[in-house]
Amino acid sequence: MVSSFPSPTSIDLSCVRLAIRSLQPQLVEWRRQLHQKPELGFQEKLTAEFISNKLQAWGINHQTGIAQTGIVATIKGTKLPTHHSPVLAIRADMDALPIQELNQVPYCSQHDGVMHACGHDGHTAIALGTAYYLQQHRQDFAGTVKIIFQPAEESPGGAKPMIEAGVLKHPDVDAIIGLHLWNNLPLGTVGVRSGALMAAVESFNCTILGKGGHGAIPHQTVDSVLVAAHIVTALQTIVARNVNPIDSAVVTVGALHAGTTHNVIADTATMKGTVRYFNPALQGFFHQRIEQIIAGICQSHDAKYDLEYCSLYPPVINDATMAELVRSVAEEVIETPMGIVPECQTMGGEDMSFFLQEVPGCYFFLGSANPEKDLAYPHHHPRFDFDETALGMGVEIFVRCVEKFFS
Repeated sequence: MVSSFPSPTSIDLSCVRLAIRSLQPQLVEWRRQLHQKPELGFQEKLTAEFISNKLQAWGINHQTGIAQTGIVATIKGTKLPTHHSPVLAIRADMDALPIQELNQVPYCSQHDGVMHACGHDGHTAIALGTAYYLQQHRQDFAGTVKIIFQPAEESPGGAKPMIEAGVLKHPDVDAIIGLHLWNNLPLGTVGVRSGALMAAVESFNCTILGKGGHGAIPHQTVDSVLVAAHIVTALQTIVARNVNPIDSAVVTVGALHAGTTHNVIADTATMKGTVRYFNPALQGFFHQRIEQIIAGICQSHDAKYDLEYCSLYPPVINDATMAELVRSVAEEVIETPMGIVPECQTMGGEDMSFFLQEVPGCYFFLGSANPEKDLAYPHHHPRFDFDETALGMGVEIFVRCVEKFFS
């Protein structure tokens, strides 16, 4: 996918204002400091302290300890409004992943087994840069900006508890935007679209309860491996035959465990899987259909089952008006050919979806891969890294979104 776009060496940064270009070294420094101290969901104490210290030094009002480690900064523009002064939120996630980093770089993770392998350190640096710039240029906009530093996007999800804690209230947020650095797109591109951008995320754990016995005397047993095999195959018929072909969906069994040796029929078999879809109307359907299939196959083999099903994140659905705002701004900043990717979608999930269920908004992808610098490893890879040129571009896009939203 990356190779089909222009070379990152042709990136023109003239549309990034001088004040933000001069901030680029600081953005890189902040990102690398955060990268060295990665923390898992709801454990981002060092990260939150780093953010709070910066905000305090810049004189930006903020609240800490929201949903354990979350932070909300509030910046009020001083330009006289011509009408009701709205509130725009900017969201950045700040947690890392349980991955051992394999990059050989000076800013490599110092926390064993934990790594920023999805760009959240960059998201936090971009949000900090945006906060700094807006605080220094409050005279340029009439309105209030809330910058939400969210914990635990990767797991178990920090957006919902932050919303429940009132981050969209006092003052009430009118719209929200957020970005994801995206190594599936090269530097110098932006993926933005209205409607579904990312998929709903659901998961299931199932234990097949059979009857173990000797591998040479199967008629005395209920073979849990055989039952599980039938289930794995049958689950693939859901997307193939029960979902409208126009709707994209995925059912994946990612783990299957049973048995201990070659001549023993396993008493139990366990499987774990994930479900993804874009259409909100499919909520609840997969749970029902998966259980129907498991129950039917188990009954036909005289087995029993135990199913745990969990709906984690709804799909990320962008508001058409806010998506157009982001697209128009991105076109001003990204001037490379094919810089805007309007149909960029992924079956990956994001709990930004909970914010978008509450207020209209837009979540978009900012291309960050640069194969020429060996910076194109996929997200969640132990050698994930990105071209830090994207940091300043992200700040510029956010700042222009603020200015255009309030105008």
